[in-house]
Amino acid sequence: MSTDFQAASGLLATLDLLQISQRGKVIHIRLNRPAKRNALSDTLIQQLHTAFVNLPADAAAAVVSGEGDHFCAGLDLSELVATDVAGGVLHSRMWHAAFDQVQFGRVPVLAVLHGAVVGGGLELASACHVRVAEASAYYGLPEGQRGLFVGGGGSARIPRLMGVARMADMMLTGRVYDAEQGLQAGLSQYVVPEGQGLAKAFELAERIAGNAPMSNFAVMHALPRIADQSQSDGLFTESLMAAVAESTPQAQERLRAFLEKRAGKVLKS
Repeated sequence: MSTDFQAASGLLATLDLLQISQRGKVIHIRLNRPAKRNALSDTLIQQLHTAFVNLPADAAAAVVSGEGDHFCAGLDLSELVATDVAGGVLHSRMWHAAFDQVQFGRVPVLAVLHGAVVGGGLELASACHVRVAEASAYYGLPEGQRGLFVGGGGSARIPRLMGVARMADMMLTGRVYDAEQGLQAGLSQYVVPEGQGLAKAFELAERIAGNAPMSNFAVMHALPRIADQSQSDGLFTESLMAAVAESTPQAQERLRAFLEKRAGKVLKS
């Protein structure tokens, strides 16, 4: 946990499988099962859901990372027991609810990926909005070799990042992507040297937290839905969202600052 972050209090402090801290408007949520390579148990999924539903009111961006040598090695198979079809559906829907809260919650979410980003770990990463991979990151979807199918939203989210054919190849053949291959395939937007993922993610999170809240909301909630619509429906939705965003006090002040040459220019990253 970064030393200049303050540990969470109240309900968030009771979530024992997560380390949660905050600095300014940025909240850091770290998976805390290093002995299990941060494998996703039912309790951990429920705690993630609780954390994202109950983010501090002043949080404007979140960073998700993993304690130890790996981001997340996927579903904790030791907890997978025989169940009927109805139970399996409800289990999958529990994961969907948690990851929907990540993707369609209140603040943009960045993931810091290192070591294993496998199975459910890749499903969690795909629910985040920005993914920063360290050089050690590797991606896999071993469900096909284990007689399983993705159940945490991966079939809906991962093809939007890398395409159906690439995902099918990973599941059918067990293909593993390294950090650079993952970047080229769209599984991350950044690759940084080992140990520099958190610093890069916090830098990006601070930048995101400084945006107008409605602009961030539009990117999180409207953009993916517009991408799923027909062009005519998407353009109409865009007009509505643009009108809402530009009418907020924050947008009006930022436009005035730009026109009065008080705002910074667009710079290369």
